Amino acid sequence: MSAELQALSDHIASSLGGVIEDRAIAYDELTIIVRAEEIVRVVSFLRDDPQCRFVCFIDICGADYPAREKRFDVVYHFLAPHLNRRIRVKVQTDEVTPVPSLIGLFPAANWFERETYDMYGVLFSGHPDLRRLLTDYGFEGHPLRKDFPLTGYVEVRYDDGQGRVVYEPVKLNQEFRNFDFLSPWEGTDYVLPGDEKAKA
Repeated sequence: MSAELQALSDHIASSLGGVIEDRAIAYDELTIIVRAEEIVRVVSFLRDDPQCRFVCFIDICGADYPAREKRFDVVYHFLAPHLNRRIRVKVQTDEVTPVPSLIGLFPAANWFERETYDMYGVLFSGHPDLRRLLTDYGFEGHPLRKDFPLTGYVEVRYDDGQGRVVYEPVKLNQEFRNFDFLSPWEGTDYVLPGDEKAKA
């Protein structure tokens, strides 16, 4: 299988030239990293080329690496059913540079791009309706970014007196706990009955 994937990788690299920034084979899957502005050209080739025929769009997801200048990876997965091959295509972008939308090639990319925008804040140029999909109207921030606070910014509760859902700023009822790592649930310094053999 890896020899076939290597041949496919070489074919894609020779056909697309400098568009491919990097490529790798791991766990019987081919991954290629391409320039973001060329994603439509690359996916068109992968779909239409007779040796590729990645005609089944699987999904789009994101990954956040805040230490990098281009902090986001946008990751696309495709399937070639006739050969039962998968390919992963990655592009890198930042908070303000949009990635071209794939809706023209795969209409199913619509909600996946909206989800990636909602969760990470990645912009997609050419998307006909780029708005939040999973979070509520007026939601602030993007929950899957590494710098998004674990508590969020607002909390939601139902108020019986008002008869509606109420949004309020987050209030922490206690300070974050500071563990000293000497408490009983962290482990003991003495041998528990029955554990004598484990310590030997």
